Parts: sequence; C-alpha cells; structure tokens
Amino acid sequence: MRASVTTRPGEDEVRDHIDAVVGRLRDAQALAKLLGESPVFVRTVAALPSIARHHGTVLITGETGTGKELFARAIHYLSDRNAHPFVPVNCGSLSESLVEDTLFGHESGAFTDARGRATGLVAAADKGTLFLDEIGTLRTGAQSALLRFLQDGSYRVLGSTREQRADARIVAATNAPLEQLVQSGAFRADLYYRLRVFSIEVPPLRERPGDVRLLASHFLRCQAPPGTTLEFSADAQSALTKHGWPGNVRELEHAIVRAVATCSSDTITPDDLGIPHSTEQSDSQSAGVTRTRGLYQVLKREAIAAFERRYLADLLADHHGNVTHAARAAGKDRRELARLLKKHTFEPRSFR
Repeated sequence: MRASVTTRPGEDEVRDHIDAVVGRLRDAQALAKLLGESPVFVRTVAALPSIARHHGTVLITGETGTGKELFARAIHYLSDRNAHPFVPVNCGSLSESLVEDTLFGHESGAFTDARGRATGLVAAADKGTLFLDEIGTLRTGAQSALLRFLQDGSYRVLGSTREQRADARIVAATNAPLEQLVQSGAFRADLYYRLRVFSIEVPPLRERPGDVRLLASHFLRCQAPPGTTLEFSADAQSALTKHGWPGNVRELEHAIVRAVATCSSDTITPDDLGIPHSTEQSDSQSAGVTRTRGLYQVLKREAIAAFERRYLADLLADHHGNVTHAARAAGKDRRELARLLKKHTFEPRSFR
C-alpha cells in the first residue's frame, strides 16, 4: 500500500489564487458605486467586464446626470490598465484654441506665453485611460486632431515636428445626439465610428423607478452626520418614487444633500427634498371646495418651484457650477441668478 503524500501548493498556484482574489476585490471596487437592481440597469452593468477586457474605444451615451463617468471609471478599473492613470477632461470647458494644447501639450515658444514645455493629457494617460466627457462639443479642428491620434496612436506636440506615440485608451461620453450631429455635419462621421467600437447607453432614472429608493437611501447614509437617525417620511418616499427626476441620479443626490442640510427633525419630508407632492383633500364637500380653491395656488407655486429647481440643476450641471457662464446661457443677470440659486439652496461648487 502506497503512503499518501500531501503536497503544498506550488508558488504559481498561490500567486494565481492571490491574483484572483485581488481581481475580485478590484472588480467590486470598480462597480461599487454603480447601484441599481432594475433589469435595464443590471444588463448595462453586466456588459462592463467584457468591454474592459478589450482595448477598443468606448462611447457612453445618456442624459445628463445618469452617471456616465462612473461607467467610464468602472471600465478603467476593471481593465488591465487599472495600475495606470484615469485622466478625465471635459471637452465642453475647452475653447477650440486650447483643445490641441490640452490634449497634446506644447513646446516652449510654440505660441505667445508658452514659456515652458507642457505635457498634454494624452501623454499623461499613457498606458491608462483618457476620458473625454461631452465629446459632442468638440469643434471640427479638434475632431480632426483627435481622429489622427485614434488612427495609430501618434500625435505631435504643438511647436514640434517630431511625431510621438501614446498608448491611451479613449473612452468618450455625451448627452448630445451624435448621430444627428453627424447628419447635420457638425460632427465627423469617421470620428463617430472610430469612437463607438464599443457603445454603452446609460438608462435614465425614469426607466429604473425601482432604483430611486435604493439610491436615495444610499445617498442619505453618505450625507447624514455621524450619530444621526435620519429617515424619510411616508410622504417623502412616495414623492421620491413619483417624481420624474429629469436631472437623473445627480438631481436625486443633490435633493438628498439639500434635504439633510435643511431638515429640522429626524424625518425628511417632501418639502425638505424640494420636490412636489400631493396633499389629501377633506372628505367634507364644503371643505373640499375651499381646499380645492386653496390647493390651486399651492400646486401652482410647487409646480413653478419644481420647474425652477429642475432648470437650475440642469443649468449648473451643463456649466459645471460656473455661475457666470450659466447666467449668460440663461440670459439672466448674474446677481439675479445667484439670488435664485440661494432661494433654492443650490451650492454651485457641488456641480463642479
């Protein structure tokens, strides 16, 4: 009878096991902020690991406030590029004259005030991921420069004749209808198809209503001061579910931030959230008539306030908290807009 021999795991097996554990932890961290249980959202998230394993460009589409950058970060941290930088840039904040300088950098003396050499974001993202948010705002010249880089990974620093290369994966995002921009000639068709090797459409919050309470509870846990027992009233929970959330997850998060700041008790009400809610009418007919007359004015004020909040949230989001730019876009005096923001307790810095 042969004696059994117990062998210790080989070094390679141990290393493989550790790598597998680290991989699972990394995956969990990358997906931790992508909260949701609705089928449409789960299907979208489920596609991320396979996309992350490849190196092709990714185009993420979705309405403002849906969390497109979170998806971009998840792709990066689920990929084998996660040890290298994730470099985000908002294309909407760049003037046409600065886009190539921002992306590719410049040599000393390349233009007026270029007193030293500057490294561009493409080089900074080498072996990592370059996230181009609001890609639909790029002007034609910048689109051409980006297309050249996507074709073979080569670029020229402004003021230099030497061609350089960088291995940066491009993930782009937009809330603009790029297909329509292509048809109108505002966006290059060849760049559009280069960007959408992989495509992800992030669903708006109204298509995942079952996730509203889940997200609201998560944001409340994050925002509530330590040691407090804040909770939503029954009316607040109903209002959360019924509200359309045109600003999507960002609007919901800001509503919770505002509610925590303004709530004067342990129970958050619809008024704290700043969203409209219904009020029960009296059973008495005479009281009902009086209630209806008064209710019209209440609902009118609530509707106007709700419109103002939605408009301001979208306006600040589009201009990344810059009140001057937001006022110019809205056609309002800056001080007037600032008063309106103060009225609705908006903090512009939270939109940056």
